[in-house]
Formats: sequence, structure tokens, C-alpha cells
Amino acid sequence: MSASLANDLLSQLQGQPLQQISQQLGLPREQASGAVAAALPLLMGALGKNASQPAGAESLFGALQRDHATPGDLGGLLGSVLGGGGQGEQILGHIFGARQQGATQGLGAATGLQGDQANMLLKVLAPIVMAYLGKRMFGQGQAAASTPQGLGDILGQEQQQIRQQGGVGGGLLGAVLDQDGDGQLGLGDLLKLGGGMLGGKR
Repeated sequence: MSASLANDLLSQLQGQPLQQISQQLGLPREQASGAVAAALPLLMGALGKNASQPAGAESLFGALQRDHATPGDLGGLLGSVLGGGGQGEQILGHIFGARQQGATQGLGAATGLQGDQANMLLKVLAPIVMAYLGKRMFGQGQAAASTPQGLGDILGQEQQQIRQQGGVGGGLLGAVLDQDGDGQLGLGDLLKLGGGMLGGKR
């Protein structure tokens, strides 16, 4: 099975970018790395859920085309985001809608982050995920896939792959997307996280 988009982006964030994120969150690098590894599948999978409907795919495609079609340097983008740019909060609202609070709670519970740290991490990563997808869709040689349907297909495969791979990211994605929409992760939702840190805490 080929590497998922989330894993590919995670590999691109290794080194200095991850160091910057850990400093911004005030976390040890190892914990920050684990949190990023859980958050990226959550973001990618939620985008896949949104793009599974034609209207959602068209809306996301339009946003990528409008705001993220000119790929920049990842390090430069991260610096801008950490400096307060990147519209992370606005992007999260579009990605999760009413599930945003549940996504933040779930990420915190699965990784040991405080609520404000989990929210900050998602706000940092959301513009980076969008820029990464923009590069995938509109970068050199990608024109054949550059349609809303093509985007929906790519993200649909990604969501399926994340769920199949399981782990903290896959469990977290399932718990957030399958909750009842009240914005709160219930006990049953959190128990689905399984392989996360929850299993080892008493």
C-alpha cells in the first residue's frame, strides 16, 4: 500500500518544521511529533469526508484554486502561520463545522495535549494541509487530476486508507466523524480511540 498523503506530509515536516511546532506549543519534540502524526490524518480524513459529496468537493476545490494554487516553500508558510497568518481558525471551521470542538477534544485526549495546545496545533496544520493539497492538485504535471471529482477521489482514497491503517490517527478520525454531531465527544466516542494514550492512563 502506498504511503498516505498524511504520512507523506508528515515526512516533509520532519526536522526544522517539527522543531518550530514543538517550540510554539511548548512541548518536547517527541510529544509534538506524535501529536502531529495524529492530527494530520484527522485533518486529511475530515477533508475526505467533506469532499465525498459533489458540492463539498467543488467548494474545497474552489478554495484550493483560489488560495493555495501557488505552492510556496513549506518552511516559509510555517513561519507565516506561526506568526499568526494562514487563517487557521477559518479553515478549521470549514473542515470540521460543528465537529470542531469534538476534534480538538479528541486530539487532546489521544495525545495528552491541553485543549489550547490541541486547538493551536490544528490551527497551525490546517493551512499547511491546504497548501500541500494545492501543490498536489495544481503542481507541475498534476493537471489531469485537477478537477473537483479528481480531488474527491484522491481524498476519498485517503480517508479509506487512514481508517484501514488504524492507529491513533485512524481511531481519532472515526470517533470525530462518527459522533452524533453535538460537538461533544462522548465516552463511547473516546473509547473508540483505542490505540491512543487513553488506553494506558488510569
